[in-house]
Amino acid sequence: MPKFVELWIYLSATPLFGLTATLVVYVLAQAVYARLDQAAWANPVLWSVIVLACLLTLTGEDYQTYFSGAQFIHFLLGPAVVALAWPLWERRTELLLRWRALLLAALVGGAAASSSALALGWALGLPHDVVLSLAPKSVTSPVAMGIADKIGGIPALAAVFTVITGMVGALSGKALLSWLKVPPTAHGWMSQGFALGTAAHGIGAARALQVNADAGAYAGLALGLQAVLASLLIPLLFWLF
Repeated sequence: MPKFVELWIYLSATPLFGLTATLVVYVLAQAVYARLDQAAWANPVLWSVIVLACLLTLTGEDYQTYFSGAQFIHFLLGPAVVALAWPLWERRTELLLRWRALLLAALVGGAAASSSALALGWALGLPHDVVLSLAPKSVTSPVAMGIADKIGGIPALAAVFTVITGMVGALSGKALLSWLKVPPTAHGWMSQGFALGTAAHGIGAARALQVNADAGAYAGLALGLQAVLASLLIPLLFWLF
């Protein structure tokens, strides 16, 4: 029996399958992404999801079996988000000077993201629980799932909407901001990063960090602000109205 077949049989029967497949696919996608000069359409997260989904479908591998290994990478999501605080600490003087404007921008941006999604859902005649699941679409997935559960939405569907939102933001954000002629200056990078973090949460923040360090720092700040503000304000507003 060929060595590759023996390795496949061994990996597919253990949690190592999910871990190995995820790492190999992402490393290859990242290499292609770098080779293509970080083209937006070649986003490694997007293509890793597509390739892994195809792989699981073709092999008939159960998702729970896959995730039993991939959960080790999933666990690292928390420390990775916390690590975004370091660029903010390096810019703490600037943040203290701008905290009022940044807080206002976070409130307006979060309100626009949530209300536009709700309005679109109602305009399309989507079921009520589906529309409610759209409300926290621009917040990181674990928080979005908790918010959806509190307001009568579907947590799993909220997670799907959140991932799609992040992907769309990462793919189109930089081009859209360039079209709006946001300048590549210190203030421009701050604005671009904050906008990506507000609209596209962690995936947008990762994209911003790849483009510019300042953009990544302010995207991380926007990501954190949206998580706090949305978890407090969205359930409160739905309770009041």
